[in-house]
Amino acid sequence: MRDRITGAKALMRALQAEGVKTIFGYPGGSIMPTYDALFDYTRGEKKCFDHILVRHEQGATHAAEGYARVSGEVGVALVTSGPGVTNTLTGIADAMMDSTPMVVIAGQVPITALGTDAFQEVDLVGVSQPISKWSYQIRHAADVAWAVSRAFYIARTGRPGPVVLDFTKNAQVEEIDWEPKKVDFVRSYVPYPKLDHEAVRQAAELINNAKKPLALVGQGVELGNAQEELKMFLEKADIPAGRTMLGLSALPSTHPLNVGMLGMHGNYAVNLKEQECDVLIAIGMRFSDRVTGNLKTYAKQAKIIHLDIDRSEIDKNVKTHVAVVADCKESLPALTALVNKNNHQQWLESFYELDAKERTKVIEPAIHPTEGPLLMGEVVNAVAQQAPDGTVLVTDVGQNQLFATRYFKYTQQRSICTSGGLGTMGYGMPAAIGATFATDRTVCCFMGDGGFQMNIQELGTIMEQQAPVKMILLNNHYLGNVRQWQDMFWMRRKSFTKMMNPCYEPIAQGYGIPYVAVTDRKDLAAAVEKMLATKGPFLMECAIKEDDDVLPMTPPGMDVDKMLLEI
Repeated sequence: MRDRITGAKALMRALQAEGVKTIFGYPGGSIMPTYDALFDYTRGEKKCFDHILVRHEQGATHAAEGYARVSGEVGVALVTSGPGVTNTLTGIADAMMDSTPMVVIAGQVPITALGTDAFQEVDLVGVSQPISKWSYQIRHAADVAWAVSRAFYIARTGRPGPVVLDFTKNAQVEEIDWEPKKVDFVRSYVPYPKLDHEAVRQAAELINNAKKPLALVGQGVELGNAQEELKMFLEKADIPAGRTMLGLSALPSTHPLNVGMLGMHGNYAVNLKEQECDVLIAIGMRFSDRVTGNLKTYAKQAKIIHLDIDRSEIDKNVKTHVAVVADCKESLPALTALVNKNNHQQWLESFYELDAKERTKVIEPAIHPTEGPLLMGEVVNAVAQQAPDGTVLVTDVGQNQLFATRYFKYTQQRSICTSGGLGTMGYGMPAAIGATFATDRTVCCFMGDGGFQMNIQELGTIMEQQAPVKMILLNNHYLGNVRQWQDMFWMRRKSFTKMMNPCYEPIAQGYGIPYVAVTDRKDLAAAVEKMLATKGPFLMECAIKEDDDVLPMTPPGMDVDKMLLEI
């Protein structure tokens, strides 16, 4: 007897075959047949998916990103055509920049209406191709199983990224004989390059002869699940390691070889030492301009070793002396086997004097002020001190992101969700929602008043799902990061960065979310304790000093060792 089903039901079976458990979405006309099929798969004996109804399609993609970043699985978003899917483009671009595995499935008008400017028709493949890893239009139900399997294979393998499936309405309602497909090969796509052992040997030789080696650890270590391999390499060769913002939880904060965060607002010592090291080992990172500063002067004294799975990153920004193109899960152990057991204690100790200078001039005043309004750093530190081990940090974008990533503590892998490459305001709250569906760990989300309001409607999703997001609103009534740049580089002309904000207490009350306001530092510790002890979601609003600045800072385009400790 034939197993004859619609294309929409074929999609359900294909998603089930890929191990999907959670879908973030928003229904509409062109995806309605699929939502009708989904009905049976989210309840009763057939239940295999949780569908999370977001309040905006951008929220669906960021939630899928948060889910993916914490779980290591592919995030899934399901939306309708036209404005439904164009609302996802920011999330797709964000996932592409930050190598986040995600599949976005969107409804589309029937193929008979394509090209006619039909209601809510948009050329999704055309607009999404430049910002996705693969984009494909499913025109017939017979293609569903193949397209879904291929989409997930591409999204999760190699350097992960977002894939977009444009699902025409006729393909959703057509009937086919169900036949599962499994794609594990795509011609011309090589997700895992073959390890070049000669390159590994050359890299090991440079490391063995180094007097001042320095490792730069990126998110590629997390994506490759190579945290233990990283520690074995660093510990054997005794190499200090800086971490990119997205790679912060690849190495525990307390590890003795951790020398801080790289980048424009990273730690003082590691940024200066990039200009002093003799061998620089970049592991799963892309030499972003926010890390390198002025490329003309960046690490010119060092031999550069670059370990990355994506060949296109090699020599893109920084000229490499030895490139090891492979999954770091494979390349790190191969390199560890060839490096000598070493001791670079004197080199490591040279970081300490610079660390002490930063602590005295920047860190202590930021986290332990004695007077004046609350500061962002002290709020982050207060939460970090009480948060349980393994807490997931989620941030929005802006000063809240920079203070949070600097002063939070990381004890477990996959513990940070933040928008790195695209810098998407409004990312935080929906990403935190997604993170809560990926883990039972505590999820703390830091947001500024600007980013919080960009996707404030997702409080409705939190209310409906009782998603246990601990929201920390750092409210300074400014678009703080832009205001800081205006003060520093635009003669203090604060052009449209001052914000008139609503009263957030009745908003939280309207959504049934517990709330507390902190205006005095003597109340901060108790408020944090209450937030963390409360079951379910919680909003803690902190009244922050208006002109609180993030330091240290390397001004844009400046040499990386020209960091400012004060303004």
